[in-house]
Amino acid sequence: MEQQALVFALIGVLGIGAQWIAWRTGWPAIALMLAAGVIAGPITGLIIPEHTFGDLLEPMISVAVALILFEGGLSLNFRELRKTEGAVTRLMAIGIPLGWVLGSLACYYVAGLVWPVAILFAGILVVTGPTVVIPLLRQSNIAARPRAILKWEAIVNDPFGALCAVITYEYLRRVDEGGTLASVVIALLGAAVVSGLIGYGMARAIAWAFPRGHVPEYLKAPVLLVAVIGTFVLSNLIQQETGLLAVTVMGIAIANMRLDSLRDIHPFKENVTVLLISGVFVLLSASLDFEVLRLFEWRFAAFLFALMFLVRPATVLIALAFSKLPWNERLLIAWIAPRGVVAVAVSGLFALRLDQLGYGNGNILVTLSFAVVVATIIAHGFSIRHVARWLKVTGATQKGLLIVGSTPWSISLARQIHSLGLPVMIVDTSWQRLSAARQAGIETYHGEILAETTEERLDLTQFQVLVATTENEAYNALVCSEFAHDIGRDSVYQLGGSGDHEDHRRLPEALRGRAMFTAGHGVEDILRREAAGWTFRKTRISEQFKFDHARSILPDEADMLLVLRKDGVIRFFTHAARPVPQNGDIVISYGPSRHGDPDANQVLETGEVVA
Repeated sequence: MEQQALVFALIGVLGIGAQWIAWRTGWPAIALMLAAGVIAGPITGLIIPEHTFGDLLEPMISVAVALILFEGGLSLNFRELRKTEGAVTRLMAIGIPLGWVLGSLACYYVAGLVWPVAILFAGILVVTGPTVVIPLLRQSNIAARPRAILKWEAIVNDPFGALCAVITYEYLRRVDEGGTLASVVIALLGAAVVSGLIGYGMARAIAWAFPRGHVPEYLKAPVLLVAVIGTFVLSNLIQQETGLLAVTVMGIAIANMRLDSLRDIHPFKENVTVLLISGVFVLLSASLDFEVLRLFEWRFAAFLFALMFLVRPATVLIALAFSKLPWNERLLIAWIAPRGVVAVAVSGLFALRLDQLGYGNGNILVTLSFAVVVATIIAHGFSIRHVARWLKVTGATQKGLLIVGSTPWSISLARQIHSLGLPVMIVDTSWQRLSAARQAGIETYHGEILAETTEERLDLTQFQVLVATTENEAYNALVCSEFAHDIGRDSVYQLGGSGDHEDHRRLPEALRGRAMFTAGHGVEDILRREAAGWTFRKTRISEQFKFDHARSILPDEADMLLVLRKDGVIRFFTHAARPVPQNGDIVISYGPSRHGDPDANQVLETGEVVA
């Protein structure tokens, strides 16, 4: 018992630690998690999953994959699908069968597998999987449309890859009993339809129960978690490996039913998914057996080359032929296809079953699956940023500032940020209030930031910071609370709200954004200062012109507003945080105007005004 608890703790430290290092360094998280598992498993022997968990290892991984697929399905909105120009539909309808055929040829003629094993393994390889694609997309700056296509493909084709393997296995098992391929396909398709209906039915039950108060708030996340596991197990009882399809359908159905009660559950589900992805990857890589890897032959290297450079590109380019998708996006999608948890887990499962049926190549199947996972993770994980940049399929090179509320003060702030070359956008419901921003050359969005349609029209991934500056402090707090999860709690700011911590009328910290300025000026404070002619100043910090010097030459009443780092990162001065400017950073302050002050669009550097 103590050993199992220790292994659980070690898996958590390695998995989450690898993700944290990836966040700090920019390296691919999946590659780091793979390396952590290999070091802890076959190299040092600290984690031996088969000995620690025994027969529970396979169901543990299966349930974890089911939960990951469900959470991925929750992120798939049909509005996003419409933006993919039909690419996802083509990759499912044409890409899966074509990839299966081309993969089978590669497995037989290049890897040297016998036909039954080649066809089964090729069916498994049509998957990419959210366990590897989602961490990859999280750390890369890819444009919105190819990002959506890769995400949809990874989540939707995962269960279909398992079904392809099941169809092959069931045919091999029943062929001696006189079963035909047609009968097997019809039976399995029927089971898949039933599983899909189970998943959809469970989604409808959740959508009926939650809004009507039949489940209390504190039980909604646990009930949803149990419902997912129950759906997965029930579908697998009808036909093995159809549970993945059921939970995927369930997730997609719930995502498109617009349940307001699920908004608070999303952070919990995402946190669980991060933990599961980390744990499953460490477990699977720790299960790697060097004895099995010794079966690796040089022809397998040729197979890996054929899979990555021939099979995948041919599959995608043929499937997307004559589509509206630009060529550079097609090429990126044709290159990115890392395999992960499902490929390894399903391969190991069917390797044992094939041995029981008298087919060889069982150990080779495990060796090849691990080789495919390692090769694709390393190749695609370390190259995705460079390939996207080379193909010009990246998002904004620098993430900018989103300002909610068009006021004279916010427009002046936007001009300062814009003049420094950083993207900035102002959002407001009034077309008239936005006119001054448009005249100043600032990008604008006309609409309600809290409206549901804004989510599909405005890409929030292009912003690193949100600032709510309307004349309603309660609305500013609501906006910050709404977008804290998407942009980050430490990256949403508002005018007003610091106040007296003992004031019972004051909104709690958790419901507000960070209060701008060290004094936490409110809307009325800003209006008074605007009327008095206060202006912004920009000062670049250097070796000769330190921050203390820059602060000393400002009026005593002036307040520091923000720091723009050399790498384009924005940090605001707040009542709780005071960033320390470094050489090369630019500080924007707000203070009373004095005779002879430089123009607001110039930068004060080394004590002199420069253009």
